[in-house]
Amino acid sequence: MSGEGGVADERCRWETVGSEQRFDGAIIEVRTDRVRMPHGDKSEVVNRDVVVHPGSVGVICLDDEERVLLLRQYRHPIGYLLWEPPAGLRDVEGEPLWRTAARELAEEAGYRAREWHTLLDACTSPGMTNERTRIFLARGLSEISAGEDDFERIHEEADMPIAWVPLDDAVAAVQRGAVHNPLAVMGILAVYAARAAGFRDLRAPDAPEW
Repeated sequence: MSGEGGVADERCRWETVGSEQRFDGAIIEVRTDRVRMPHGDKSEVVNRDVVVHPGSVGVICLDDEERVLLLRQYRHPIGYLLWEPPAGLRDVEGEPLWRTAARELAEEAGYRAREWHTLLDACTSPGMTNERTRIFLARGLSEISAGEDDFERIHEEADMPIAWVPLDDAVAAVQRGAVHNPLAVMGILAVYAARAAGFRDLRAPDAPEW
């Protein structure tokens, strides 16, 4: 349906007549819902598998030279080293999302930002998971000194090279299929569009989430 200023997604929940948990892990849960289809006599009930996810945040950093910060991280499920923005789980209950993003920026990249805006909201794979992500634009960047940075990086985060990539080059990498991480793809293209509009329509960092 169309909302103010154009199309807008609409909250809706079809009737769930049963649910069975399939897996309960450290981060995700998997369940199968039995969902009643609303057409006809409503007698049709189908199974829908759902990955329950806590949600995520990402940060597109744009410096004074209009470069974006990307990290290279190993992603085991697909067997690739991916270039990604700083990002992380919504794993602190009640924490404002932009503060979660600021924490991830500090922990993963060793930077802080003076200026924060909401860049976009998205569902990462709505056909199978309820994961929601919010990607922020961070500007006014400064590096955290070695004396202040006491975060211990382990596992995949122990070796994550950082690259400052000119925004136009990052967009070109997305367009030629060289960058695949969804937060990187969405965020790079969104900040490119925001720059073209003079950064006029950015939302506040604490803007309500849909």
